[in-house]
Amino acid sequence: MAASCVSDQRRGVPVVALSLGKPMARIGFGTASATLGQAEGRAGVTEAVLSALSAGYRHFDTASAYNTEAALGDAVIQAVRDGTVASRDDLYITSKLAVTDAHPGRVLPALHKSLRNLQMEYVDLYLIHFPVSMRPPVVEGGLAVVKEDLVALDMKGVWEEMEECQRRGLARAIGVSNFSCKKLEYLLSFAKIPPAANQVEVHPHCRQNKLRAFCREKGIQLCAFSPLGAKGTAWANNSVMECPVCIRWVFEQGDCVIVKSFNDKRMRENLDIFGWELTEEDRRKISGLPESRGTFDFFVHESGPFKTAEEFWDGEIVAGQSTDQIAVRLDPTSLQ
Repeated sequence: MAASCVSDQRRGVPVVALSLGKPMARIGFGTASATLGQAEGRAGVTEAVLSALSAGYRHFDTASAYNTEAALGDAVIQAVRDGTVASRDDLYITSKLAVTDAHPGRVLPALHKSLRNLQMEYVDLYLIHFPVSMRPPVVEGGLAVVKEDLVALDMKGVWEEMEECQRRGLARAIGVSNFSCKKLEYLLSFAKIPPAANQVEVHPHCRQNKLRAFCREKGIQLCAFSPLGAKGTAWANNSVMECPVCIRWVFEQGDCVIVKSFNDKRMRENLDIFGWELTEEDRRKISGLPESRGTFDFFVHESGPFKTAEEFWDGEIVAGQSTDQIAVRLDPTSLQ
């Protein structure tokens, strides 16, 4: 069973114990942007993370593909120097394995590179970013997904190296991202160290009830990205409203929530989900919303392992209206 939550009294943000490593704060600060850090620049991301630390965030989510690891590392060093946090150990840091490195023989070097970028000795959680691989680029460092280079993930071979990352203490916990129930079932059939977490899209229009129940049964913590839909990104789900109701709803499901805004006012508002609850009417409305997922078409190709989005999700996409046709909305004023 998934571990129970306890409260971090210093900041009022609850934490949850995972099957591996230290407890994770239930609200995390995401660093993925629509331009993968290019528009903000290293200094801009560092400034945003420092603002988030001042606001009270202690859980930070990055990835090799986000191009924000170095900026996050800079911010942590400065925050420790300034006394905002006592040490790096007071933080929970998640990073992810890029699809180009999701091959046997490339996992440990990829994590070592991430740790150099972060200027850290370990990450608290290391995830396989997607259940697919891509042939490594001729020139290292490219961020683009080349659909013709997509190949099937050697899940067993890659997971064995993820386990080695954990054994060596380079990652205190290991897990996955964007995995369906079917893919998790296969992973669990051979894993010596089961995944501690699965990070996926979760919000009122993508409720993930089946996946959540499966993860809870297997002791895997579900972590939610894009709780507000990630409007403007390549993976956006534009059916989601800009409303704290969404974050609160995800939190009430027992999931960890990864929120992202580099706007100081917004990042503080995203933490303001405690001290109140959704009403039964709110929950009823949410349960009746049509479901859809953000696009992952960039991992779908006729020559690749997944020919359709349905194949990528193993048929676990809940059929619903087109996101352009969704008109059902919660009224934020109902919470006032």
